[in-house]
Amino acid sequence: MKGSDRLAQIIATKRKEAMALEPKKPELRRLALQRNEYRGFRSSLYKPGTVTVIAECKAASPTAGTIAEKYDPVAQARLYEKGGAGAISVLTDREYFRGCLDDMQKVRASVGIPVLRKDFIVTEAQVYESVAAGADAFLLIVAALEDAELKALYDLGKTLGADVLVEVHDMAEMDRALEIEADIIGINNRNLHTFEVDLKTTEELAPEIPADCLGISESGIRTREDVRFVTAQGIHCLLVGESLMKNEDPAAALKGLKG
Repeated sequence: MKGSDRLAQIIATKRKEAMALEPKKPELRRLALQRNEYRGFRSSLYKPGTVTVIAECKAASPTAGTIAEKYDPVAQARLYEKGGAGAISVLTDREYFRGCLDDMQKVRASVGIPVLRKDFIVTEAQVYESVAAGADAFLLIVAALEDAELKALYDLGKTLGADVLVEVHDMAEMDRALEIEADIIGINNRNLHTFEVDLKTTEELAPEIPADCLGISESGIRTREDVRFVTAQGIHCLLVGESLMKNEDPAAALKGLKG
């Protein structure tokens, strides 16, 4: 991807996609309101002092290009569950990550742990779609949303019964996440505007996360040394994708990260 602000490019594409979903909103809302069974995403991961991992299924990314030539999210998710993952994250964006909603649905049907829909959610219709499709949790990226949008989408997800992972990258975004009283906050070590990664982002922001909030460190975690660095900041839940996707034995790699 070219351009100085990659997130802006992705969100512009996503808003066009989301507009096409609007005619289906009433039916998606009806289906979402019928949902009465969730696997607790937050409760599966919030274990203070114990390392828990959200293992991610993704075929490609704007930075890494193709990650898995023969992408089988179901087989990958089963290996993650075998390796002790507390939850599975599934990329459902097609344009930039070669994913789809069907990937997430198949994964959830094949594992017994909670599943997160990882996408760029900017409208109510997408929230309804996520819940109707079986997501136990979905992602909201603070940098992609205005204050009113962030609060409305967060409140809608919680009202429907889903968990909501609110993702931040800097102190201003952390303040916005705290303002809506998010109970799951992900610190993305990857700057979504430049895609540069620095684990010191977790070091800077972790002290701001309240004790009763699930804090997650995302991106750039590859080794036990990385895990030790993150846990030293008081964060014990990790979201790990690319390093597990590229490992020939992801279950063993996941166990190794957990220690």
